[in-house]
Amino acid sequence: MTDKGSADLVIVANRLPVDRVTNADGSVGWRRSPGGLVTALEPVLRANEGAWIGWPGSTETELEPFMEDGLRLVPVGLSDQEVEYFYEGFSNGTLWPLYHDVVAKPEFHRDWWIDYVKVNQRFADRAAEIASEGASVWVQDYQMQLVPQMLRELRPDLRIGFFLHIPFPPAELFQQLPWRRQILEGLLGADLVGFQLAGGAANFVRLVRQRVGHKTHRDMVYLPDGRTVKAAAFPISIDTAVFQKLAESDSVAERAAEIRTELGNPRTIFLGIDRLDYTKGIYARLRAYSELVRDGHFDVEDTVFVQVATPSRERVGQYRVLRDDIDRLVGRINGDLGRIGKPVISYLHSSYPQHEMAALYRAADIMVVTPLRDGMNLVAKEYVACRLEDDGALVLSEFAGAADELRQAWLVNPYDINGMKSALREAYDAEPREINRRMRAMRKTVLENDVSRWAQHFLEELAATRPEHGKVVRDSTPR
Repeated sequence: MTDKGSADLVIVANRLPVDRVTNADGSVGWRRSPGGLVTALEPVLRANEGAWIGWPGSTETELEPFMEDGLRLVPVGLSDQEVEYFYEGFSNGTLWPLYHDVVAKPEFHRDWWIDYVKVNQRFADRAAEIASEGASVWVQDYQMQLVPQMLRELRPDLRIGFFLHIPFPPAELFQQLPWRRQILEGLLGADLVGFQLAGGAANFVRLVRQRVGHKTHRDMVYLPDGRTVKAAAFPISIDTAVFQKLAESDSVAERAAEIRTELGNPRTIFLGIDRLDYTKGIYARLRAYSELVRDGHFDVEDTVFVQVATPSRERVGQYRVLRDDIDRLVGRINGDLGRIGKPVISYLHSSYPQHEMAALYRAADIMVVTPLRDGMNLVAKEYVACRLEDDGALVLSEFAGAADELRQAWLVNPYDINGMKSALREAYDAEPREINRRMRAMRKTVLENDVSRWAQHFLEELAATRPEHGKVVRDSTPR
């Protein structure tokens, strides 16, 4: 093993927080990826001489660490086969559907597993190289579930945390996985294992007791070597201040007004914004809305549904099929029920910058977030953060993690089309006072629990798990 590195805090994630871009002069540069995780962790990384390990999105294998905007970034390369087997295969063809309640059927291929192990080992090796003596390492998400134990074996001096951004399934589903014990043991390499919801933590502890045989008590796992592992819920949030500032800006207000004008100034705009993924419930949502139009409850002259579907995993067959299904559904609905210049569904298969998203949130009267299963769903929180006047209604799936916090939304079972139709009508017909009451309570929740507080809470808990080891991670969040 190489000498210990100099980073007191190491983030290990599937992707680097930057995207490679080609500049106008042909030179290659980097642009920071949008996302709350980067925003939350950036000040902590700067304060702790930290480093971020991740894949840069290319298949180059010889990549040196570099600095970008003051952040120390450590790229880990993947081959074409590893992108296919580790990322598209095991991560997104096996784990993603299994952890999302088997909305799609997971595939179990031994070759995919072999590359998942190999890539996790490569990430663990890099973390072991750059982490300083007693450093804290925070491993992120389902692509990296073996890293904690691999890193523990290489560097027992480290304090290791893991956070799962997607749901953790109940035992009945998880036990289908041929490599279930290896995944559990991989996670047990961490001192603290974080989940979006308390139910995920409880599922994990129960599985460890049943499948690995370790003693457990409430949220603690007791390992034979005397080490303890804590499993707990840390519901993630958004960079609320960024969305508030955007929503308050004149340019976003002007763009929101333009959007309403472009849509024909309808009385009510319904809005859905999702990654194009089979877990997001887009198909059922559009069906429910179209039936309300068909039955005369909504009129295309004064209501419209804007659905933004951000392209996602387009090399994976299931996602191409989903796109074709949604395209056909939207075409059929608009062909049957729309009028000239008045579509029922205004459908956009594209990704948009934060500024445009904030304008859509400002323009929309009713946000419809109906995933079949979701770890959290930050779109729901972004919408709430942008409703500066405590107006706007949120229709939210009870199977999104956000439903635990945003209890004042109109909660729906996304598998129940009639129930979803009732909720859409209730939100549409609600009195302004009722809408204000609900939104005010949700805004209070989102404003008080932003992504910086989430990161701070996790790192404080991680520091408390093994106080006799390692260095205290310095918090640079302004008070």
